[in-house]
Amino acid sequence: MRQQELCCSCAVLGLDPPILLRYPDGKLSEVDGQEALTHVLAVLRDLRPQVLLTWPPDGLSGHPDHVAVSRWATLAFEQATTGGAVAPAALYYMAVPRSVTEALAMPHLQSVPDEEIDLAIDATPVWEQKLAAIQCHRTQASESPILAAAEEKQRIFLGTEHFRLAQKRMGRDFLAEQAARWRISK
Repeated sequence: MRQQELCCSCAVLGLDPPILLRYPDGKLSEVDGQEALTHVLAVLRDLRPQVLLTWPPDGLSGHPDHVAVSRWATLAFEQATTGGAVAPAALYYMAVPRSVTEALAMPHLQSVPDEEIDLAIDATPVWEQKLAAIQCHRTQASESPILAAAEEKQRIFLGTEHFRLAQKRMGRDFLAEQAARWRISK
């Protein structure tokens, strides 16, 4: 079911189907870390991304699967071949600014001070598409109180994607290189 939901979401967003590592949902913390790292490094070699985005080390909400994925992605970034096409230029962690958690009274999320946000991407130009992609994840709807909130509150939480720069390759300032092209704020 979760695989179908993710494929639906990717299709709505116009993305290629996801690459799934076939680990059991809810049990990623039990997966052998070296095996998972090997799989993530193989995906990096195949896709050659410029940037790697992942959960922060605390998983944002402490979810064990999110914590495990963050650990794998961070190690993969650190071990990716530097100087080669495989090595992403930067690693960003998803983040929620403290002002957002305070405005929405969402203390269960691990927020960061607003000044620690390095990248903010306005999602409002694709608002309807983003909501449609989220709606594909029907099994998760009851676990996300923001989806039951008024649209004004949804826009506060979902209208901007926030990230913290975790690591970057020496000599590269990916954010500065891309900020004008993406029309994003630092």
